[in-house]
Amino acid sequence: METIELRFASDPDTGVPCPYGTRSNSLIKNLGLAEDEIAAVKVNGEILSLSEELKVNALLEAVALSSPEGVMIYRRSLAFLLAMAAKQIFPQEELRVGHSLGNGYYYTFRSESPEMASRAAEKLKEAMHALAAEDLSITTRFMSYGEALELFRSRGQEDTALLLEQRNENALRINECGSFADLYVEPLVNRTGHLSVFDLCPYENGFLLRFPAIGRGKIIDPFEDSPLIFSVYKEYKKWGRIVNVRSVGKLNHLVSQGKIRDYIRIAEAFQARKLAEIAEKIYGQKEKVKAVFIAGPSSSGKTTTAKKLAIELMVMGIKPIAIGLDDYYRGNEDLPLDETGKPDFEALEALDIPFLNTQLLELFEGKEVKLPVFDFKIGKRKEGEGRSIHMEERRTMLIIEGIHGLNDALTPQVEASLKFKLYVSALTQLNFDDHNRIPTSDNRLLRRLVRDHQFRGKDAYWTINQWASVQSGERKHIFPFQDSADAAFNSALDYELPVLKFYAESLLRAVKPGRREYGEAARLLSFLENFAPIPPQYVPSQSILREFIGESEFKY
Repeated sequence: METIELRFASDPDTGVPCPYGTRSNSLIKNLGLAEDEIAAVKVNGEILSLSEELKVNALLEAVALSSPEGVMIYRRSLAFLLAMAAKQIFPQEELRVGHSLGNGYYYTFRSESPEMASRAAEKLKEAMHALAAEDLSITTRFMSYGEALELFRSRGQEDTALLLEQRNENALRINECGSFADLYVEPLVNRTGHLSVFDLCPYENGFLLRFPAIGRGKIIDPFEDSPLIFSVYKEYKKWGRIVNVRSVGKLNHLVSQGKIRDYIRIAEAFQARKLAEIAEKIYGQKEKVKAVFIAGPSSSGKTTTAKKLAIELMVMGIKPIAIGLDDYYRGNEDLPLDETGKPDFEALEALDIPFLNTQLLELFEGKEVKLPVFDFKIGKRKEGEGRSIHMEERRTMLIIEGIHGLNDALTPQVEASLKFKLYVSALTQLNFDDHNRIPTSDNRLLRRLVRDHQFRGKDAYWTINQWASVQSGERKHIFPFQDSADAAFNSALDYELPVLKFYAESLLRAVKPGRREYGEAARLLSFLENFAPIPPQYVPSQSILREFIGESEFKY
């Protein structure tokens, strides 16, 4: 029998001969964690299911359920469990995953009947707990292309079948548990018994599948509603249904039919209209509002949003003046330190808040001020540089962009009525199919990956390595304040991932096995395989997407 040599992160110098095709779940004792603490396994850096067959010499490392990767695997596995329960109890209904909301995913049935959802939530919850109690195996296996296509069509999963039109592998990975099967998008846990911690509660016309937050172990925190974010998602989902593009397969179909340019124009026009509506809302408060504060997570397109909003305001007779919060950083020697002892540029205390507030109050009083200029190369402000500005009575409005823009602790001396707070994020409404959603964080990570290479000379290793820290800062400094905003703007364009694919694939392929960043690069490459590419030249020159791929009409 052919053998392979497996090594383990706990003892990498010692090889263990194993039969070709050995599954990782038979080697639990070698992985250094108890089975109920393991979400998946890294095989030469690539994250795979524990049920995956091993066919090459490899270094194996457990992916702990408590790790950021493990948390995401747990959430995807819960979504699989819910789809499985729904198929058992409501075989004639179509369950559709919507979007994230706090630490949960929003679901509806096709009918979007609140009465149906309310009755179903408790039944589904009971069924999911029953399936978890059975501790069933969740396995990954390969199925021929034709067999998979027939399976999904026979079960009414048309969006999944349509997604396969972009794929041409002779054999496709399938996640399977008992008689239930779903297309493999990413690894799942290997047993339903691991999936005991969740909640299912009615919400709006559907229900929320809730799970523990990152770093909270098996604790589900009390629900905190996000009505502003939900309203944005709801509107974009409705738009997706109107134009009949709510899944990746539908988008790919437009590409194959040569109709994507018309769709791009519609998507851009819809986004422009939403920004114009926000400008109208600001204009309606022009007698009071003196400053628009714009904040959002990394790569949400805040800079272009600010520039396009300024144009909309100018059309209405408002003279906008842009101010960047980055120029109010304290010198490096005065920066607070993070938990590792490194300078924390993302902390609110890294900004010179008293100086900022003094300048804002002087501007509101009609005085002229000289804006600071912070030089990140030397770690301090440039002496004697910076433009002088003043606000003309009733015609001028400041546009202030920065990660802390929604936090009132940034401007404690400024009266609330003088501020209009705008939250910007890329909240994609697209899903792979009815069961598998596209995380908005993946959309932003690919934007950042491309931008870092195009404009900052950074490779994929660097961007991937930084991403966990970026997300940690967002959870701490941005997301807690998103619902305090006066308006939210969705900067996502449903056609953008096929454009980003054009740039990102070569960058991700440069990340080689054996490197720490390889697992994430491999995951993103697999993710992008599902999209038919769209040529970058189709992107309008004023599009927010140009902030990341280049050749924008705007100067940055």
